Amino acid sequence: MRVLQTIGGFGAKGGGTSTCTYDLLSAIHNIASDVCVDLLTPSVKDPSDKLMGDNEEWIKSVENDYVTPISYSRNMSKFLRDTDYDVYHTNGMWMHINHATCAEARKKGKPYVITPHGMLYPETLARSSWRKWPVRKLWFDRDIREASCMHATCEDEMMHLRNLGYRGPVALIGNPVQVPDYTAQMIDARQNGDHIIIGFLGRLHPRKKVENIFRGLALSSDKSVKAVIIGQGDEAYESFLHQEVELLHISDRVKFAGFLRGKEKFEELSRLSALFVPSDMENFGMIIPEALIVGTPVMASLGTPWEALNTVRCGWWRDNSPESIAAVIDELASLSSEERLLMGKRGREYVIQEYSANKVAQRMLALYQWLCGKTPQPEFVYTL
Repeated sequence: MRVLQTIGGFGAKGGGTSTCTYDLLSAIHNIASDVCVDLLTPSVKDPSDKLMGDNEEWIKSVENDYVTPISYSRNMSKFLRDTDYDVYHTNGMWMHINHATCAEARKKGKPYVITPHGMLYPETLARSSWRKWPVRKLWFDRDIREASCMHATCEDEMMHLRNLGYRGPVALIGNPVQVPDYTAQMIDARQNGDHIIIGFLGRLHPRKKVENIFRGLALSSDKSVKAVIIGQGDEAYESFLHQEVELLHISDRVKFAGFLRGKEKFEELSRLSALFVPSDMENFGMIIPEALIVGTPVMASLGTPWEALNTVRCGWWRDNSPESIAAVIDELASLSSEERLLMGKRGREYVIQEYSANKVAQRMLALYQWLCGKTPQPEFVYTL
């Protein structure tokens, strides 16, 4: 079985979509060396960036020759024409390579999968709709309608796909979560005493609603609680956040740690009493399982698909108002260190059971085998 995944950009600075794709394909190659799953991507143009990974053979990088707002690429189109695979799978929407992958699969009579990565949520469709509407009518409505299968990372995304009118199969497979060996040691070494430190991790952008953490911090009854903000992003928004801290008179309780990655990121997460994710909307929210695997409970907004935080009892799934955040901070402060440790351990066990990279890779391979007619329909594929 030969599978080709495609992605419009695979730079290390590209964020969650690049990371999820790399983690999934790495896990597939780790557990199934007899299966060919390649990734077609353009080279990076930013000299300060580089492709994800370590020049693995399965990464088929072509020279970046993007032109026009939809990033038309003759080099990527030529690769698609000149090669042949059993299944095609594109990551993302709105770029030429996403449409070209679907069109080439149809031309060759092969099944194809689309992973929108949250790009078909109503909120996302509404942003720059003037640019998306024409290419939807020209290409993407058909690409979606005739897809052999759509891949949703959570039930919310599957619901949005149905509301959009898609009636074909939907594979419900969460994003893969890498669980480095050293994270187990971080669980054992957690210093979860009486001093409470809450945090945020991610790109700083207005829709992340980081200011609600500050406002909740100011409203909470425990004035000893501190906050750590991990990440960078929109400069204007970051400046606004600094101003908000000053206006709320909590500058002595807030630390901006900047961008962290790898082991350093996990170490900082493990020092938190809880991670707060007050975003208006998240498709999957990789930062949530990343915190859970180091034993850090999470408060996530109702705009995330993480009701499991309540049911598994490893955090809080609440609305993202400052008042709600303040209530969670007060509840967190009222817990004993032992209770917080138990919450963290339950969260780690849940992530390993449901979202470890190898488990997700097994499900994706099962999807490909079904699309090739080799196995019965998997239980995680939903049809109307």
